Amino acid sequence: MNAVNEVARFLIIDDHPLFREALHSAVQMAYPEVDTVEARSIGEALELLAGAGQFDLALLDLSMPDVHGFDGLLQLRTRYPHLPVMIVSGHEDARIISEALSYGAAGFVPKSARKDDLAGAIRAVMEGAIYVPETYSVHQPDPESTDRADMVQRLSRLTPQQLRVLQMLRQGMLNKQIAYELQVGETTVKAHVSEILRKLNVYSRTQAVIEVSKLDNAELFRDQQGF
Repeated sequence: MNAVNEVARFLIIDDHPLFREALHSAVQMAYPEVDTVEARSIGEALELLAGAGQFDLALLDLSMPDVHGFDGLLQLRTRYPHLPVMIVSGHEDARIISEALSYGAAGFVPKSARKDDLAGAIRAVMEGAIYVPETYSVHQPDPESTDRADMVQRLSRLTPQQLRVLQMLRQGMLNKQIAYELQVGETTVKAHVSEILRKLNVYSRTQAVIEVSKLDNAELFRDQQGF
């Protein structure tokens, strides 16, 4: 818990009002004296983190309207590495749980969990533990998973501005479009792109987009509902 304020502060990131209400109830069960702030998208969460002070824990739904796959978790871990993030998901596949933990999640709890179990998971993570469901068995990483974890490590070296540029590259935006969006010169954008390629250890912007796109784990999320 932060030293400035003894009341625990939680950031609930979920686009479903009913789930936000359920999470708020579980948080209050774990910590009766609590300050909860809600975000309906990753973009809104990042704005709150930038302007609303410190939080002790973020509760994140993987399936958000403005991100794909683990992009939301990746953005939070890259920009706010000291903020514990616990995934609260409608999906319980061991591969998803393993991937989330490898990307720095502080815990993973299914949305089907009872409120008292969810409250217990929150307390465990707040006390420094890594929480996973009792039914979870460690998924042995394959070479592709190892490569993805390595790419996540490289992505963590990007500055917030470089991460924004990379996201725009993934959207197919040209340097002049990125410069206009960020209100900077094209020379600055070129410098950012060069640093992105160097830190990711790739040789072209196309290769960077391809390698980072592998983190979407489309094969794991396809046809899955209820995240």
